[in-house]
Amino acid sequence: MSLARSAALDDPEAIRRAGRELLALALMDARNALLALLPALEPAADGALRCRLLAAGAWPEWWISRHLQRHRGDAAASAAPRLPSLEPRLDAWLEGRGQPSLDDVRGYLAATLELTLDLLATAPETDAGLHAYRQALRHEDRLVEGLRETLRDGAPPPRPERPPLRVPGRRWVLGTPAGAGFVPEAECGQEAVAVPDFEIDAQAVNWARFAEFADDGGYDRRELWSEAGWRWCADSGRRAPAFVEQLAGGVVVQRGLGPRARLEKAPPQQAAAHVTRHEAEAWCRWAGRRLPTEPEWALAAATRHRLGFAWGDVHEWVAGRARWLDGAGALPPPLLDEPQPGQGVLRGASWATPPRWRHAGARRFAVVADDSRCSGFRSCAM
Repeated sequence: MSLARSAALDDPEAIRRAGRELLALALMDARNALLALLPALEPAADGALRCRLLAAGAWPEWWISRHLQRHRGDAAASAAPRLPSLEPRLDAWLEGRGQPSLDDVRGYLAATLELTLDLLATAPETDAGLHAYRQALRHEDRLVEGLRETLRDGAPPPRPERPPLRVPGRRWVLGTPAGAGFVPEAECGQEAVAVPDFEIDAQAVNWARFAEFADDGGYDRRELWSEAGWRWCADSGRRAPAFVEQLAGGVVVQRGLGPRARLEKAPPQQAAAHVTRHEAEAWCRWAGRRLPTEPEWALAAATRHRLGFAWGDVHEWVAGRARWLDGAGALPPPLLDEPQPGQGVLRGASWATPPRWRHAGARRFAVVADDSRCSGFRSCAM
């Protein structure tokens, strides 16, 4: 591939339609990003963390090199017999029987990537033939994103606060049409929705605005919380989002992992992160506002980006429960996002998301009490 085309590695639309050549480069790029995290992860690499690293090789092994129906795309039978793993100790490691050394992990990752690339070189140049490889890329990039969030060595950029945006109502279609290359399962299907006029924040709620809520007793005021949110607040004893050591007098957050852990002062204009949806909803009630609906968020992202609608700093909670979109149909495994009870919807991307997955149509599901990921929110006028 020429240098002129290398920009496609970070292009969400190009990656969704990636052929063998671009996919091979992207898979190598994802693996290099994973290996670059190892020095920071190594001091804290317990068994659970090593299993997460092994998943970067185990996933493509299971769905590509060990799966003889790998070129059938969505039609591949998930329960089809598999070939044996390259690593005879893999199952024992994943089940907690024994622990691989980091050299074992590196060797396994190198061997599985080489085999994946060899098979990709002869894969049919069709959406079905490349589906498993595109999913493998998304899986590994999602793993890299999760590890970056675990390390907490990065953060959203501070943004000057801008006034809310008015968005004229119109009919909007949620979802991605078939035939658009690789469509993540949470986007499958299409729903036409009538969206009335609304006002929405230009950017995610920042630490300065969130700290005002806490200073005003937000975590102690029952009337601001849903029933489930108040139970979570009481059970957790939480008085700030995860990894926040101080809110009053300046936000102080934990950065780093293990021996690299440290405390840092967060810029007031940085998006609040590691916020549960319970906290987001309580903040909105305190401010006399509300969370945006999914169609409102998607419409604003698509039509107001040139007017200041900034997204991509944190994954953003929206109103509503996790669900498939209408018309999604039966979606066979492998699935990286599947709606479960107690989950909500996150839109957008975060600072930890690889650029090739920063797609305005992206949606994923998370437990509403989950504070492990880099999630935040914005609000709408009532």
